[in-house]
Amino acid sequence: MSADAPRVSRLQPYLDRAEPAPTLLKMLVGVQLTGLREDRQIPQDQAARTLGFSPAKLSRIEAGKGRRPPTEADLRALLALYEVDEYETSVMVELLHRAGQPGWWQRYDKRLMPEWFDRLVGLQEAAASIRTFEIQYVPGLLQTPGYAEAVVRRGLPVAPETEVRRRVELRARRARLLDRADPPQLWAVLDESVLLRVLGDRSVMRAQLLHLIEMARRPNITVQVVPLDVTDASAPVIPITFLRFGGLDLPDVVYLEHIKSANFLEDRDETEEYRLTLDRLADDALTPRESLELLRSTVEHRYPQR
Repeated sequence: MSADAPRVSRLQPYLDRAEPAPTLLKMLVGVQLTGLREDRQIPQDQAARTLGFSPAKLSRIEAGKGRRPPTEADLRALLALYEVDEYETSVMVELLHRAGQPGWWQRYDKRLMPEWFDRLVGLQEAAASIRTFEIQYVPGLLQTPGYAEAVVRRGLPVAPETEVRRRVELRARRARLLDRADPPQLWAVLDESVLLRVLGDRSVMRAQLLHLIEMARRPNITVQVVPLDVTDASAPVIPITFLRFGGLDLPDVVYLEHIKSANFLEDRDETEEYRLTLDRLADDALTPRESLELLRSTVEHRYPQR
């Protein structure tokens, strides 16, 4: 076993996961390859030239991007270049094979799961913690089916019923990660206008806010509300999702969603800027206890039982 074996042996827990996590495993493959190359002090462009790869191809492999992981032949060529021993190679090949197993979300057609959304769901499944700020809707992981249907119908008013049902089903399936034995920590900050904007009808909103109250009682979920009387010129005008992964030098990822596309930021300077933005929003927001009180008050006065 080589001196670098501890780097690779730390991957074993990820190979033992019952549920496939291809997005995480592709990232781990890339991180490990980057580390092995840097240990040998081989510049990325030199490694690419030596193996006949384009620089873009090796960059993509090391970033763990794309729907599919690298081929086993490409992986073995890189490991041979980096003089990786038999043990490390076997672990990396097993990791690659696991990365090729589809996650549950990849069984949906591409109309529902474009590549950028496929990546988001995969990252959420793999994250140790998820921080999110929403200015218009309740975060997708905390939506009830009735509220999710109202959101889908608002965004896709001419969508056929079958597509609406599939999209609502997809959102409900995504939310099940919060019910796992090892759920991520979820910290959601909402603008108060989210609580006041009626989607569906008032009974849908009542059920949604009661669900938020119930979920916020869980030890792994924090909900805070930024009240309307707080003005902050630096507050973002689009939703932010900040994902952090446990160990192994995986970078933080910031997800910024647009109408029909999204941006993923991994540069440390950029992600740190968004982390600080979320910190400021949390500071401006009501405390979790105060937020629960506001949720209860809003249910009682704006969405009473009929």
